[in-house]
Amino acid sequence: MTSWETRSWISRISAPSKCPDAIPHVFNLRFVLLLWMVLGASASLAETIRAAERPNIVYILCDDLGYGDVRYLNPQGKIPTPHMDRVGREGMAFTDAHSSSAVCTPSRYSLLTGRYNWRSRMKHGVLNGYSPRLIEPGRATVASFLRDHGYATACFGKWHLGMNWAQNDGSAPGSSANAKKVDYTKPIEGGPNAVGFDYFFGISASLDMAPYVYIENDRATEIPTVEKEWYRKGPAGPNFEAIDVLPVVTTKATDYIRTHAAAAKQGNPFFLYLPLTSPHTPILPTAEWQGKSGLNTYGDFVMQTDAVVGQVLEALDQQGIADTTLVIVTSDNGCSPSANYAELLARDHNPSHLYRGTKSDIWEGGHRVPFLVRWPAQVKAGSFSDQLTGLNDFFATCAEMLGQPLPDTMAEDSVSLLPALLGRANAPRRESLVHSAIFGALSIRQGMWKLIFAADSGGWTDPKPGSPAAATLPRLQLYDLSRDIGESRNLESEHPDVVTKLTQLMERTIADGRSTPGAPQPNTGDVTLYSTRAGQAVKAATAGDVKLP
Repeated sequence: MTSWETRSWISRISAPSKCPDAIPHVFNLRFVLLLWMVLGASASLAETIRAAERPNIVYILCDDLGYGDVRYLNPQGKIPTPHMDRVGREGMAFTDAHSSSAVCTPSRYSLLTGRYNWRSRMKHGVLNGYSPRLIEPGRATVASFLRDHGYATACFGKWHLGMNWAQNDGSAPGSSANAKKVDYTKPIEGGPNAVGFDYFFGISASLDMAPYVYIENDRATEIPTVEKEWYRKGPAGPNFEAIDVLPVVTTKATDYIRTHAAAAKQGNPFFLYLPLTSPHTPILPTAEWQGKSGLNTYGDFVMQTDAVVGQVLEALDQQGIADTTLVIVTSDNGCSPSANYAELLARDHNPSHLYRGTKSDIWEGGHRVPFLVRWPAQVKAGSFSDQLTGLNDFFATCAEMLGQPLPDTMAEDSVSLLPALLGRANAPRRESLVHSAIFGALSIRQGMWKLIFAADSGGWTDPKPGSPAAATLPRLQLYDLSRDIGESRNLESEHPDVVTKLTQLMERTIADGRSTPGAPQPNTGDVTLYSTRAGQAVKAATAGDVKLP
């Protein structure tokens, strides 16, 4: 029995009886039987993990990689991805995995906290490079949880969850997202080190967002004394070049594996979180990869991204720790229109595969992502799972893997995938899963039914929010994904019972502050169920939070 199921059983058996005349010894017998089921089944999973030792964990988060970009998941794809394919062949591929949002900042929040992003202060948009910390002080992350249980933790790459830059006017760090007020000589507060990572090397946000400077732990590695531009102009370090970032971050990550392998073999595992800067804009493959795909620069950049996965796998092999390392390769959302879909489709490559929409959208193409898992000691090679899952499920999976229960205040929307990974999931792990789009639109999935609380794409694809075309459409969209994976036929008028059921489930999910069993928790700020954007620029609760393209 999993931690999610254990929460549920404990809630049931500890609740006051609704039948005061119930016979006491019957209740006690039921209690004993239920407790035996919980402890016995949980113990069997825990023994399985103990036998294999606590694994090292390498989590590779690609940036804007589409489901259809991975050849293992899309055999018709035109971009060679041999190293990602290897992870799938030697492990398990999830075919119904989703980022919690169709854009990057919110997805990263959910991944690390196990909490839906729309429960945070950020209801739409993404952060910029100077935005203050998004993860709430005092909130546990999977990094802090693993560190508390003996893991060394490190993050290399794109952070994009805000950090509190020191201010040159004496005001509190993070009180302004104005680049002109930043004092780069002072420590940065509220960054990766503050939420569970022992070590960080990377950049504050996307590679096309200033400041263009590396950050090591809580310090900029050089003072931005010049201006540079990669789509957006801003302060930059003299030695910083965007094309170098992916190779630099990769080298740092593989060096970390080499320096921590000996300790890992002695029972001191590590968690390496590797949020890559690719294939997000600026699309800058290095010279050795330019022209390799025969498609366009995006295809070249995907091939370089795949090569990074290969370098990580090679480092694990060289150090003799591949069998005891859990490797996850996934993406923070769907592919961006910046990949030039028209050009790719003309060459018979569709980054969204069978799915409608792209990055930013509430449709499947916005948030259905590749999700490949390799753990030779435990996961059957060449296996597939159609379990509905989200990136937010990583936290609960780690907790169950370590045999540690989660308190009600942690990972409120995280469901363990461990039974699926071990081949023991005979039923759906999740009751439902919630998705969100860039402008705040929400949808809920239960089984193969998907209800969208918006009339439009919720993002950049036509019909866009606030457009004349969107104004003529029904307020809701209901799709049966078992028959219409391309979300082409809206069934909301034909199945009012399903609309009512899913609406009530969504309302309860919002009101309870959680989607797993446990005590209700507060959301951070009000949550709006229906998308109300009318075409105007969206402003977030905190100045400087939203960065629209």
